[in-house]
Amino acid sequence: MPKPLSLPFDPIARADELWKQRWGSVPAMSAITSIMRAHQILLAEVDAVVRPYGLTFARYEALVLLTFSKEGELPMSKIGERLMVHPTSVTNTVDRLVRSGLVARRPNPNDGRGTLAVITEKGREVVEAATRDLMAMDFGLGAYDAEECGEIFALLRPLRVAAHDFDEH
Repeated sequence: MPKPLSLPFDPIARADELWKQRWGSVPAMSAITSIMRAHQILLAEVDAVVRPYGLTFARYEALVLLTFSKEGELPMSKIGERLMVHPTSVTNTVDRLVRSGLVARRPNPNDGRGTLAVITEKGREVVEAATRDLMAMDFGLGAYDAEECGEIFALLRPLRVAAHDFDEH
């Protein structure tokens, strides 16, 4: 993957300076801009690693979730709930995984209207290989040590709690 053009200055720091001149100091603006840029960087890096497996990071996450389940299968609604995505996104993700032979669908015996997504043997092989590759590049966070990764997790937790991402109790 070619290296992106490197600017001779930090555009976010420059935007922060200009923001301060116009509207006053708002640290949240530079923080959100940095977070959004970091998201773009990380997503591009992890997508580049899983692309040779015919995956995006979203599809990889769905496969991992299926491997975490006892039987390697979950209701489509449970996948959406656990990955915190809209049902349409789950359908799209699972459709692509089915076309790739990494997941199969079957009726949910516990819900006459529901469908289970089931990881295939090929899906298990792909998720294991992709996981090895992602772990080898520290999921794009190689600039941080384990303690710093823990700090990032802790710093973002209150935001997630405030957004009702999960029940803290």
